[in-house]
Amino acid sequence: MRENEILLKEQLNDVVVKFVIYKPMIAASAKAGQFVILRGAENGERIPVTLVDWDAKKGTITVIIQSIGKSTFMFNSFKQGDLFLNILGPLGTPIDVHNYGTVTVVGGGVGIAEVYPIAKALKAAGNKVIAILGARTKSLVILEEEMKGVCDIVLPCTDDGTYGQKGMVTDVLKGIVTAGEKINAGFVIGPIPMMKFTSLLMVELGIEPYASLNPIMLDGTGMCGCCRVTVDGKVRFACVDGPMFPARTIDFNELIRRTGEYKGEEKRAVEEYEKNHKCKIGLH
Repeated sequence: MRENEILLKEQLNDVVVKFVIYKPMIAASAKAGQFVILRGAENGERIPVTLVDWDAKKGTITVIIQSIGKSTFMFNSFKQGDLFLNILGPLGTPIDVHNYGTVTVVGGGVGIAEVYPIAKALKAAGNKVIAILGARTKSLVILEEEMKGVCDIVLPCTDDGTYGQKGMVTDVLKGIVTAGEKINAGFVIGPIPMMKFTSLLMVELGIEPYASLNPIMLDGTGMCGCCRVTVDGKVRFACVDGPMFPARTIDFNELIRRTGEYKGEEKRAVEEYEKNHKCKIGLH
């Protein structure tokens, strides 16, 4: 096995791919809540992705990548046996793992993969863990069986009602509490608006909320300042101070504005990538 080699590739749905990669130094020290930065080629982007799982004995790490931009489309075209050019990590501050009592982990879309290691760590610490898995439609609900292996209760929901409860993760959370469940802490990962409104609801329901933030990031070591976020009125860097933060005082509106600054460039990059990588078989 070679450093950075893809040992397993599994297509979870049309846009989400699971990779098991040989990276023993990262596997030996990874903790829940941390991430790595991937680069696929020279002059390529540095893309931060959450560490979903790791095995120190086998020397492997697991990441799950959604095709949303030029670089992630490229990553997901890699095959078993291919190499990532660079993998940097583990980065970020691990979550504070202790026995809160009853906790909920809430994942939206590919955020389901990112709450998995957190749920696993919280369960190992003696918590009762309730997972809420939200997606637009059935095919986008991922890792449900894996979540069942580390959680006490797993509740899927979809916007269109094709699987689980129809509605938003906030509807499911409100229903749990209304039914009498006392939840002490909640960890939410997913699209920023979903994290914002889920965190607000948690505060309303008496649940201490934590959210893992996904701002624009470059170096991952706190030097460039690209990933700055405002928490409790102070500037924090998601790459070194987070990515998980107490969510009561996160300025989600600022985060939404900052992550949207390059939408036009991102769209053009994807269009150019797709144009240059269309199958040319049969064309003359």
